[in-house]
Amino acid sequence: MWRELRLGLAGAWSPARAAQPVGFRAGRALLAAEFLAQAAGWCAHFEAMAAVDVALYFNDTLHAAAALFGAWHARKTVWWPGDALPATAQRLAGQVGAFAGDWPSRPDAKASVPAAALPDWQPLDPQATQLIVFTSGSSGEPSAIPKQLHQLFDEVRALEAEFGARLDGATVHATVSHQHIYGLLFRVLWPLAAGRPTAANRVAYLEDLHAEPGRIALIASPAHLKRLQLAVTGDLPDRLAAVFSSGGPLPADALPACAERLGQTPIEVYGSSETGGVAWRQRPPGAGDAEPWRALPGVEWQLSEGQLQLRSVHIGCTRNGGWYTAADHARAEGPGFVLLGRADRIVKVEEKRVSLAAVEQALLASGQVQEARALLLPGSRQELGVVLVPTAEAWVAIEQIGRAAWLAPLRDRLAAELEATVRPRRWRLVSELPANTQGKTTQAALEALFDPMRPPARLLIRAPLTARLRLDVEARHPGFEGHFDGQPVLPGVVQLDWAERFGRELFALQPAFAGLDQLKFQQVIRPGGSVDLELTVNAEGSELRFALTSERGAHASGKLRFGIPP
Repeated sequence: MWRELRLGLAGAWSPARAAQPVGFRAGRALLAAEFLAQAAGWCAHFEAMAAVDVALYFNDTLHAAAALFGAWHARKTVWWPGDALPATAQRLAGQVGAFAGDWPSRPDAKASVPAAALPDWQPLDPQATQLIVFTSGSSGEPSAIPKQLHQLFDEVRALEAEFGARLDGATVHATVSHQHIYGLLFRVLWPLAAGRPTAANRVAYLEDLHAEPGRIALIASPAHLKRLQLAVTGDLPDRLAAVFSSGGPLPADALPACAERLGQTPIEVYGSSETGGVAWRQRPPGAGDAEPWRALPGVEWQLSEGQLQLRSVHIGCTRNGGWYTAADHARAEGPGFVLLGRADRIVKVEEKRVSLAAVEQALLASGQVQEARALLLPGSRQELGVVLVPTAEAWVAIEQIGRAAWLAPLRDRLAAELEATVRPRRWRLVSELPANTQGKTTQAALEALFDPMRPPARLLIRAPLTARLRLDVEARHPGFEGHFDGQPVLPGVVQLDWAERFGRELFALQPAFAGLDQLKFQQVIRPGGSVDLELTVNAEGSELRFALTSERGAHASGKLRFGIPP
């Protein structure tokens, strides 16, 4: 194992190191010498530019790493967004002078450059601000966060000091994107600095790892780890060096499945885009959410009026004696701390302050709910909405007694704590919280669940390319308005909206609608009761087949096509 933590491309590379792989792509090793030549090509490309700020987005982790280090050694400031959507490119166009990578809406973006002879690499300046990362948008629009290089490299040192020995001989694989700070550190910077190979492509399903040889370090997120019950892991538990989870809280009830399917529970890393990773824990399968966190090497913490404060060279806070005030309440326990909920989740409803975290905790305490999210809904009316993931037993009760009767005791719980004017007025029951590629449940995704055009739905079956949902056909659905008086019928355009809407929630469809094929409407759908929606997508996300059925038989079916906008 190459033990020196290399934080740039400067300095002598031994022949032995140059012959080692920095990663693997489709079973083929990318040797360090090849990687250096690719980075040199990117460095020459960026040095020829007048622009100082460049936006990088790549689907392939090894391509991203070569371009990133090439840009840094060309003294460019890299903007590192979480996606390459046209709206993101449009926002960045006013901030950067060039784009590189996989940008469908930017034909001027170079996705690759020729390899080049190695230059005389100059050391990177640790104090230089050469990276702009973005928050996940979990509470609104993604915000830009500048990073000095030493913040990234100091965190890499802390990670290697704490966990490096566990990962000897392992190749890094991940279910998370390298375009988020967590993925960037754990998939790109840390493996490269420690001389540990990393996989070019992201893991969509654990079954994909069966064909990968040797020891594996798995970089995952709660969004993936809480859906392990049906995963077929084979001999993977015997080959897992470690499993990491970050990007959001991992529910305690996911731990037994992790232990059973992976042979271990994950190392959870606590932090944010602003702070990087600052603490960790590894809970046993039966532990609850109150298990304490331990600070990473070089991180100090304290409490100020119950709110967590952190200090570290990789946080880089220059105010208040270097202490950064986190957005969480906490209490001390032993040498660590226990998180008690977000400190900044106070909203005003009817001029009264309401703690969203307190609402969620009250609902979770019922024992009927796996996860809960409370939010202030957009619009002129100030009202709270709640999204709940019922337990398996609760879903059975909902089928038996109905949604309203099941919700009644939960409403009573909140009635004991909240005035009538501020209690949640709108409720959504889902099989799982929506999550983006970073494993985050964003504010926008939660708000979308309250779109009146979206029917109440329960996910019955989920597989890599197929899904089946049960949709409630409510008489108050806006689609029935005016269609037709006295004989309401759900319009075909609404049925197509349901197919695309849930297709986009569950699968990575290409962004632009491109057409319809094989469309059939066999029976009308009337208000009341439910219909099952079956969805099948191709691997490219360009075709979505759907079928709507009920106990009365088939109602509609067809194929929706999608593509990349010109």
